[in-house]
Amino acid sequence: MSTRAAAPTAAVDAAAPSPVLAEVVRSGFVEGVHRGSLVVLDAQGRVETALGDVGRPVFPRSSNKPMQAAAILRAGLDLSGERLALTAASHSGETFHLELVQRMLADHGLTTADLQTPPDLPLDPVEAEAYLAAGRKREKATMNCSGKHASMLAACAVNGWDRSSYLDPAHPLQRLVLDVVEEAAGERVAAVGTDGCGAPLMALSLTGLARAFRAFVLAPEGSAERRVADAMRAHPEYVAGTRRPDTWLMREIPGALSKMGAEAVQAFALPDGRAIAFKIDDGAVRALGPVLARVLSALGVEAPALSRIAEVPLLGGADRVGEIRATAF
Repeated sequence: MSTRAAAPTAAVDAAAPSPVLAEVVRSGFVEGVHRGSLVVLDAQGRVETALGDVGRPVFPRSSNKPMQAAAILRAGLDLSGERLALTAASHSGETFHLELVQRMLADHGLTTADLQTPPDLPLDPVEAEAYLAAGRKREKATMNCSGKHASMLAACAVNGWDRSSYLDPAHPLQRLVLDVVEEAAGERVAAVGTDGCGAPLMALSLTGLARAFRAFVLAPEGSAERRVADAMRAHPEYVAGTRRPDTWLMREIPGALSKMGAEAVQAFALPDGRAIAFKIDDGAVRALGPVLARVLSALGVEAPALSRIAEVPLLGGADRVGEIRATAF
């Protein structure tokens, strides 16, 4: 495989902006909007709803992690349960996350010094405050992608692959990741960039991302893809954290697979094969919950978590004076 440089992003046509997916309403006044693109696949994998340009490549960011985890399994690393879920995680940096990362490294004679993640604080604000209050500093293992990186290093260890270059797009593990991404999405990767954690990042269309999540929930039992999906659904708190929407949704909606990504990307699949993928153009993660709740409600999905994520309150002083809410599309 040749290393693919990130292709220049096509200019957005000013005459045809993406549709408004969410509104910012303060004191009854719409003070802003969040535009984006969204696709819904029906149970047969056909496009049921397409808003905006769902064929344009985007970087799915951490929504690609289930595919990276499946590639790690295909590389021969034996993972299951919480360890496999953490491999596909953007973890919150809670104690149970960090302790498991340490054990996963130690099992293969590795340490946090081997990680090539950037030092960071816990992703969850509550955990970050407690972390700083305890006098701790940014660390590699605390970065939300450290579970994935620990497993990537372990896969290198079991295969005798070079560990120092495990993030090089030409590394055998990253070549395998690209193959899995393309196979699951049913399309060629449009560009390879670098994610925030330093790992290669494969660009897909939103339709391809939805196809990939659909492929994971429908994959045969025992396949790498199904094992990842099953681990994520069985241990959602390891995929995200105790205070995160992905966790709530996978706990409350039987068989659902949910994974958000930075810059406001969300991928979601139901066990019958229906799948959703969308991206907010301005990268506002705060819009993800309201948009996802609106789409799931329209699909007839019911769960307490939907009311928790359907609106993001806006405060005026100490009082709620508005909200971020999804539009009617």
